[in-house]
Amino acid sequence: RDPNEKQHFHSAPALLPPVLAVTARSPKSAPGYIFAAPYAGPGPSGPLIFDEAGNVVWFDPLPRGTEATDLQVQQYNGAPALTWWQGRITPQGFGQGEEMITDSSYRQIGRIHAGNGFLADLHDFHITSQGTAVLTVFDPLDCNLSSLGGPAAGAATDAIFQELDLATGLVRREWHSLDHVSLADSYSSARGTSTSWPFDYFHLNSIDQLANGRTLISARNPSALYELNTPTGQVLTRIGGRHSDVRLARGGATAYQHDATVLANGTISIFDNGGTPKVHSQTRGLVVSIDPHRKAESVRDQYEHPKPLSSASQGNIQSLANGDLFMGWGSEPYFSEFSASGQLLFDAHMHGSYESYRAYRFQWTGAPTEPPSIAFVAGSATTASTVYASWNGDTRTASWRVLAGPSPTSLAPLASASRTGFETAIPLPAAASFLAVQALDAGGAVLSTSAAITG
Repeated sequence: RDPNEKQHFHSAPALLPPVLAVTARSPKSAPGYIFAAPYAGPGPSGPLIFDEAGNVVWFDPLPRGTEATDLQVQQYNGAPALTWWQGRITPQGFGQGEEMITDSSYRQIGRIHAGNGFLADLHDFHITSQGTAVLTVFDPLDCNLSSLGGPAAGAATDAIFQELDLATGLVRREWHSLDHVSLADSYSSARGTSTSWPFDYFHLNSIDQLANGRTLISARNPSALYELNTPTGQVLTRIGGRHSDVRLARGGATAYQHDATVLANGTISIFDNGGTPKVHSQTRGLVVSIDPHRKAESVRDQYEHPKPLSSASQGNIQSLANGDLFMGWGSEPYFSEFSASGQLLFDAHMHGSYESYRAYRFQWTGAPTEPPSIAFVAGSATTASTVYASWNGDTRTASWRVLAGPSPTSLAPLASASRTGFETAIPLPAAASFLAVQALDAGGAVLSTSAAITG
């Protein structure tokens, strides 16, 4: 446990987000902020937005025992919204919770629950343009595993995804791995499993529902992708694994991979963990193409971190509008952006024990309804008194103005400073009985004013 894992702010002492170290930046990287959801560190878990310099933009610390994953920007009711999964992560590595939706002011506008009595899993959540949402569910079932060397009175985890109608919450479609994929296709072992530690043979981690009537899913423990017929759910093509229907390219086999997505040009990006157990020397981003006539795979590109990383779990690849690829390295607390040619344009990491299931880059405008925060630290004989100003979630503030006066209702400008990072320190030229701060935009207009405090 590194004491430098957490950040501390005078004006927002309860936040305690992870320290973010940026080690590579380039003017060629795509615009936008980085979206993550740190957990497993000494500070609170929660959805996190930070900028190119590693400054926190927004952090929502959650109560102990509650985690968040998969923070991203999606379109909801015709407007950009933040979505993330929130709940409990079981020791087996799946989630029991719900999907959260907030608007650009961070006000909750939706909570999406799985249907048919299930709890939403943490692995994937997409809002579609058809007014539906697709999410994952993990459901352990009693199962005789003696044919696989496991207990006769054992249990296996069924991996499920549902498509829900957002207006009614009703389930339009539900797919179960146990209906379509054999337990024997898994590279995980049933030996040593039990009803309290079920055989996690499939471990669904991504769903990409396509416009052509097909759905591509990724399953970690068979080390395979599956192309499904969307209306029927039948498996059309297995890519990788024990019984691949596609002839894999040299260097194209994945191991315990996550997050398979069909890109705009028809290729498939895959976050290839390479373990655990360790199969590849390091984790990589992989882009492959499939020839449907020859049933053959070609490797187009692969992306590796200059510091070889081995991500035991989690991780993702996001294709950006400018052709770059953004990668969250899962259990390795790194965030990277690569150009299409493989040049590392951006790289950052969290210190110590933190992880983030996925990470993304999005453009975002945050306009909180809560006012800015202020703190005052008195000076000494050799140092000036200082006001600290911050506004959790705001992306518009360019500078701060300090107001001072004899009462909370009689305040006038005393000092000002350009915004610097999440929290701005503003030395005071004179003493005052009461203080407040105003957030100003780039044109000098007042966005909001904090509560007044005693000086």
